[in-house]
Amino acid sequence: MTHRWPWLAAGLLAGVALDAVAGDPRRNHPVALFGSAASRAERRLWAASRGRGAVFTAACVAPPVVAGAALAAAARRVPAGGALAAAVTTWTVLGGAGLAAEATGIARALSGGDLAAARARLPALCGRDPESLDEAEITRATVESVAENTCDAVVAPLLWGAAFGVPGLLGYRAVNTLDAMVGHRNSRYEQFGWASARLDDAANLLPARVTARLAAALAPAVSGGHRGRALAALSRDGGSHPSPNAGRCEAAFAGALGLRLGGVNVYGGRVEERGQLGDGAPPATPDIHRAVQLSRLITWTAAVLAAVAAWLLRGGSGRA
Repeated sequence: MTHRWPWLAAGLLAGVALDAVAGDPRRNHPVALFGSAASRAERRLWAASRGRGAVFTAACVAPPVVAGAALAAAARRVPAGGALAAAVTTWTVLGGAGLAAEATGIARALSGGDLAAARARLPALCGRDPESLDEAEITRATVESVAENTCDAVVAPLLWGAAFGVPGLLGYRAVNTLDAMVGHRNSRYEQFGWASARLDDAANLLPARVTARLAAALAPAVSGGHRGRALAALSRDGGSHPSPNAGRCEAAFAGALGLRLGGVNVYGGRVEERGQLGDGAPPATPDIHRAVQLSRLITWTAAVLAAVAAWLLRGGSGRA
């Protein structure tokens, strides 16, 4: 049965509200359960081979997509079922509230002079080696992570949900989780993780650019924010990053907030030197709060845009 009310659009908005109010599920988080299952699959399938990595990626992504399609089909049989399925799934795959909480916690620790606590919290946001980082580098890492993860944790899943409903939400989160697990440029994953990393790049190609444009558009709503600087930094510096997507988000945030990001990062003992993003001052602790504020504005704007897109793409039927 098809219900003419925009159930998917309503579910996306409700899921964003649930994430903002309740945060991540406290126990048995479905994403954590997926990660555990993917780890078991990796142990069985790992080899220094792109082919084996592609099989691993397909074997991990297909089940959530199929399960999402089955859930959406079942939900459509009851009034408002599509909205409920979309809301719960959106809440499950989004990470906007958790992102803001972790970044704010780091800012709080730095403001209180507790560098050890800030270092302890940083791995929840990014994979850099925290022990050698001083306050300035932790601050930069946090602002850059807020920028990049605004796409990965919020904008991208919403856009995939708008386009493909519940299967799109679950499929995107599976792809992004696999990239976080095996999409690393090290001896173990350079070959095996290639497929997961490239699939994640493709999945974020449009969302990253939407995130960057939203950062520029919403910059004036943040203290000291500037739309023109954001667009200039995006155009000039967006490609100065190993990722085809993260650099766009980070450059736009840097320009929007009047900051300079980029530099030398260390991941598991491996040193990466990245280009400069933006031409302002290096970020200070209060800039973390400004980055979080911009991320929240992007979250709600993206939620509205995704809801409108979901409705329009389905001609008002709102299928989940």
